[in-house]
Amino acid sequence: MNIEQNTLLDKIPSQRWLRIIPPILITCIISYMDRVNIAFAMPGGMDEELGITASMAGLAGGIFFIGYLFLQVPGGKIAVHGSGKKFIGWSLVAWAVISVLTGFVSNQYELLFLRFALGVSEGGMLPVVLTMISNWFPDKERGRANAIVIMFVPIAGIITAPLSGWIISVLDWRWLFIIEGIMSAAVLLLWMLTISNRPEEARWISPREKAWLINTLRQEQQAIAGKEVKNASLKAVLSDRTMWQLISLNFFYQIGIYGYTLWLPTILKELTNSGMEKVGMLAILPYVGAMFGMYLFSTLSDRTGKRKLFVFLPLLGFAMCMFLSVTLKDYMWWSYAALVGCGFFLQSAAGVFWTIPAKLFSAEMAGGARGVINALGNLGGFCGPYAVGVLITYYSKDAGVYCLALSLAIAAVLALLLPSKCDQPTKPVSQQLDEGQATA
Repeated sequence: MNIEQNTLLDKIPSQRWLRIIPPILITCIISYMDRVNIAFAMPGGMDEELGITASMAGLAGGIFFIGYLFLQVPGGKIAVHGSGKKFIGWSLVAWAVISVLTGFVSNQYELLFLRFALGVSEGGMLPVVLTMISNWFPDKERGRANAIVIMFVPIAGIITAPLSGWIISVLDWRWLFIIEGIMSAAVLLLWMLTISNRPEEARWISPREKAWLINTLRQEQQAIAGKEVKNASLKAVLSDRTMWQLISLNFFYQIGIYGYTLWLPTILKELTNSGMEKVGMLAILPYVGAMFGMYLFSTLSDRTGKRKLFVFLPLLGFAMCMFLSVTLKDYMWWSYAALVGCGFFLQSAAGVFWTIPAKLFSAEMAGGARGVINALGNLGGFCGPYAVGVLITYYSKDAGVYCLALSLAIAAVLALLLPSKCDQPTKPVSQQLDEGQATA
């Protein structure tokens, strides 16, 4: 490459990383805070005030994912053909209203309805933002871009844990929902003022930079043209065998993720026999570890081009740490260390996993595919918390955690069974730049 090409290549990533990632990340953080604050509200007084049992708590935590099904595929298609920006904007309005209303519930049935409604309103978020990432970042960078966005999980955990513990200690669990609903409304303004759906719509990017990015992404699509089904109908998506492998893997992965996330405050409270403020502080460290894990595995995956391996290893580590957290329960700090290990592996596979649909399917099909994978896979988000609640009610907390470890081990095996083309290398960025300018 000549000096001009080097300058262009250096300039493009710096603008995309700074202009696209932050508003998406902040919006995802607020959505996750609204989603998991119930994990702190339950042991913080909600269960006692509303008469909620362990199995009902699991149902309240998991019913979110039944509602989560409805807008997955429509959200992915809207992001491909229309405006993901407007879709998420209206979603933020809904999140704010539902969260505030949750602070006024008087019985468990109202809670179940609002949790279901929150699931519906958040359902299209992930396929929309992942499609927007694909609109802005070539495959060479997509693992890191996905990982940074999906880092909303640990960042939201780091914020939510101490904030929730403090609000409940100073005020009560109702104010937790009200305050975080108000925060959703504030994020709406940031979203509408900053985000752009795709390079063609952005005013802040130069014409030459825009041409490079559009051509680079177009060439990636041409590389898989003729190899995959172009029809993005639900029937075409569901008829693909690899799609069901991805759905199954995501299903068992989500069982582990949300079983762990929604029961962690309760587990910590029982393990340490402490109040909610201390529980909130102890819950920070697993999410700090999650940030390091996500960055490590996504970077290694992008550098080596290996996707299957760096989905498998975090899932295996997550399963082992989950298992150890129970077997070491008589040693409080060793058990806590295992729970922190769970946090390190919590989302480490996610950023890498979500690079796979774009490598296997055309852009037309990938938008709907992400929605289907996320929708059906996230049924695990219902099964995980509910299964743990039932097992706690009828057997023990240990049985619930062992169930999560087994699910994660199954997901790890499924990762190894994915097709080899998941690891097909992409062209070097320098070659993409040369070809992109030639096309322009």
